[in-house]
Amino acid sequence: MKKISILGVTGSIGTQTLDVIRYNSDKFSVEAISAGRNIEMLRQIITEFKPKLVSVMDERDATSLKGEFTDVTFTYGNDGLVDVATYDADILVTAILGSVGLVPTLRAIEKGRKIALANKETLVAAGDIVMNHAKQYGAEIIPVDSEHSAIFQCLNGEKLSQVRQLIITASGGSFRDLTREELKHVTKKDALNHPNWSMGQKITIDSATMMNKGLEVIEAHHLFNIPIDKIKTLIHRESIIHSMVEFTDNSIIAQLGNSDMRTAIQYAMTYPDRIYKDNPLDINTLSTLNFEPMDFKRFKMIQLAYDALKVGGTMPAVMNAANEYAVNRFLNDEITFLEIEDIVESRMAHHEVVQNPDLETILHYDKLYKSDWRV
Repeated sequence: MKKISILGVTGSIGTQTLDVIRYNSDKFSVEAISAGRNIEMLRQIITEFKPKLVSVMDERDATSLKGEFTDVTFTYGNDGLVDVATYDADILVTAILGSVGLVPTLRAIEKGRKIALANKETLVAAGDIVMNHAKQYGAEIIPVDSEHSAIFQCLNGEKLSQVRQLIITASGGSFRDLTREELKHVTKKDALNHPNWSMGQKITIDSATMMNKGLEVIEAHHLFNIPIDKIKTLIHRESIIHSMVEFTDNSIIAQLGNSDMRTAIQYAMTYPDRIYKDNPLDINTLSTLNFEPMDFKRFKMIQLAYDALKVGGTMPAVMNAANEYAVNRFLNDEITFLEIEDIVESRMAHHEVVQNPDLETILHYDKLYKSDWRV
């Protein structure tokens, strides 16, 4: 029985992690969880899974819940996230959105925890710090993103020195067939209608802008220690091949599966073993798999991500923070879809890069560029 802690239990990845645990209740137990403001869902989760420690965003919610669940320890705020991350569990699933997951992840690494990482922003903002920390403390990081899980599986038993390139696939998102001119008129409802995946709002918008793929390029660079010029992206509409690795002998290894995040979540939680899961891919029904080169002029955000990684230093953290800020404004109906790009590009252009930043510097710029501060 593996003990599981979950940061961001009420979000898309968090609830799908609970599905995996629910279907494998003889193999996993929920020990500690964090949630934001979805207290009604949290009540249901506590009742079903009976965690020992629960963290919420607000002290008032923690106090209220203490009166309802007297056998559970409650905590709150950023300190509460660290409490959950460092709880005595076998695996920490970091399903929380945004750079708020960075510090808790580092504290978990210092405890030597095995981390199932679904929080892209942790590696985007501070990849060098996180991976060096993991090496120093002997913490294992297993990717949960379907693309990085695919690469992780394709590299299993292989030598990094023999990798020619990583090939990260992208569905193209909600607007893959629209021109730049047509993007001027899209709505939030349109953007949230992803053709293949069921994901949270922020990730779905990032998929529509293609920033999600840009974040994955930066994440892959840090996870697998592969230089940026060996990381390729391409459009694969069916989302059946989740990513590929090409080797120096021209062989390409690919990982295939249905568009179901539970598969990658389960693999991260059971690695190096595999356990039974339903919803298999029916290979007999696959007639065509399509691939298209990435259009960096059409999908401007992925070019910004490559640029940020090439510049290095604080630029990836600034890009990520500016994107979080812009996406939040779009979801609040304050800006148009294409203005997301404008904000990110403008904030990157005005940033004076700090090379080899420490954690405090990264957190400073993260907070600054997620605010209404004007360039």
